[in-house]
Amino acid sequence: MQVILTQDVKGQGKKGQMVKVSDGYARNFLLPKGLATEATKENINALKGKQESLEYRIKTETDEAKSIAERMKDMEVIINAKAGDNGKLFGSVTSKDVADALTAQHHIKLDKKKFVMPDSIKTLGTTTVKVKLYTGVTGELKVTVRTK
Repeated sequence: MQVILTQDVKGQGKKGQMVKVSDGYARNFLLPKGLATEATKENINALKGKQESLEYRIKTETDEAKSIAERMKDMEVIINAKAGDNGKLFGSVTSKDVADALTAQHHIKLDKKKFVMPDSIKTLGTTTVKVKLYTGVTGELKVTVRTK
């Protein structure tokens, strides 16, 4: 019997897959527990529709992330901070500061978790910060820290 899995089933497959199982296993275990639905024409068409909409959504989000990454190549974010005579900052510039400055200066709103900064910026000058925009799409942003 052909069934479409509604949840991951160990030894059978992942959610959304269409698998062939024995009739008894399907009728006595998978269908009553809600782990699968019968593979009728309506259910198969619904599954195809969901997969197509998911692929479309992923494609549009990837394209949007690529366009933002392309725009970020030429951008520079300027952050003003207090610093000592030797160029060391009092405190540091964190990913939250960079995200807020990017939103204020270039109207691009990104979550602070998308910025790859192992350590915060603690000196004056220009630093290149990597930004993970989407799965497989990263951009680079120039961050310039100046004195107030």
